[in-house]
Amino acid sequence: MCHSTLHIKYFESNGEILAFHSAFRYRYTPQPSKSENNERTSEMKNSVPMTTMIWFAALSMLGFLATDMYLPAFENIRLEMGTSQSMIGLSLTVFLLGMALGQIVYGPMSDRIGRIKVLVGGMALFSVATIACFMANSIEVFLAARFVQALGACSASVIWQAVVIDRYDSKTSQRVFATIMPLVALSPALAPLLGAGLEAQFGWRSIFIVLVGLGALLVMATLRQQESAPVINSDEKIGAKLVSDYKHIISSRKFIGNMLVFAGCSAAFFAWLTGSPFVMTEMGYSGADIGMSYVPQTIAFIVGGYSCRALLNKFDGSVLLPWFVGLFIASVAVIFAISWQTDVTNIWPVLIPFCFLAAANGAIYPIVVNKALEEFKHCSATAAGLLNFLQTMICFVASGIVSALAVSGLLTVSAVMMGAAASVGLGLVLSWNGNRVPFEDNAQTA
Repeated sequence: MCHSTLHIKYFESNGEILAFHSAFRYRYTPQPSKSENNERTSEMKNSVPMTTMIWFAALSMLGFLATDMYLPAFENIRLEMGTSQSMIGLSLTVFLLGMALGQIVYGPMSDRIGRIKVLVGGMALFSVATIACFMANSIEVFLAARFVQALGACSASVIWQAVVIDRYDSKTSQRVFATIMPLVALSPALAPLLGAGLEAQFGWRSIFIVLVGLGALLVMATLRQQESAPVINSDEKIGAKLVSDYKHIISSRKFIGNMLVFAGCSAAFFAWLTGSPFVMTEMGYSGADIGMSYVPQTIAFIVGGYSCRALLNKFDGSVLLPWFVGLFIASVAVIFAISWQTDVTNIWPVLIPFCFLAAANGAIYPIVVNKALEEFKHCSATAAGLLNFLQTMICFVASGIVSALAVSGLLTVSAVMMGAAASVGLGLVLSWNGNRVPFEDNAQTA
């Protein structure tokens, strides 16, 4: 306020002081306190626009759509390319390998040059490789294109998690993960249906045209987003920075513990997904029955995820996590006991406890991913890439064991799931102290 233009005369009457402006009466308006301003600023900073949530959801589901949409077309692709079933199956294997390896590259790269540039590049690579899949006339070209397609798609799965950690505080990012991750469960259920419809109407190549369109839309949506990566000293050598970041991440008991919980829960899920078709076929179920068996577990995963989101409004994730882990381990123990103590001829005695396991996973994932990454805001993409890489590789091991010992059926599946449950229990112990101390408190102490 400029005092040279504001002339105030004071008059003392009955002990009161009256103030008048030469042109208007001045009325005092209380100003919000500093704490109120900070609270409002924090609320604005941590509010997530719906368009951003849709962007996160699309990025999180891209890899699953590219994995599952073409599954119903396996036989037609095999016939058109004149190849074997094992070679067509290899197109899924090389895609998963590309998804695992690419995440190690995209994490450090986006920490160095920014999220938006790397994500746009990844989506462009995905789109070009998908066009190559569309045009492929031989299985060799198709396999190479699928591998490159995976290298592009995995940029989305790493960077959307890093952006969440960059932009929001721990509580908000936990709620974002709890909102988005249950939607991912819809991909394995809906993507094959969409792929089957496209194949029936327009042929199998139309599946890849739709994926190209999705990649183009994600490029346009990404270009509208603001960069969230922290500023990094450009004088620092890339190798030295990478070594420093990995040492910091791997030395964290909190990261390793939550990674083991995340990977163990996922490995149990993959063990079931790998072995259940063989088990149900031996029981006399049809292919349609096997497909329908994934519906209740998908619903359970979504219910678990959104129940977690509701509970996070009242409780911290560290309080909820032991309960959800307890539900997971109890479900695995029931499946193991039924498999080894009885002659199972019907899928329901093991499918019901598996649905409880799926619900536990839906609740556990957003908590442990957030807890694993929250203290690495300076290198969140590197941490996310390493987290997803280790989780994927552990799932590969679990799936590989079940495939190799498929002759033992449900016994192998339940034994691998028990091993995964042991990993989850170990991870909970390792991360216990770190999870129970809010990250913001650690930062203030430091």
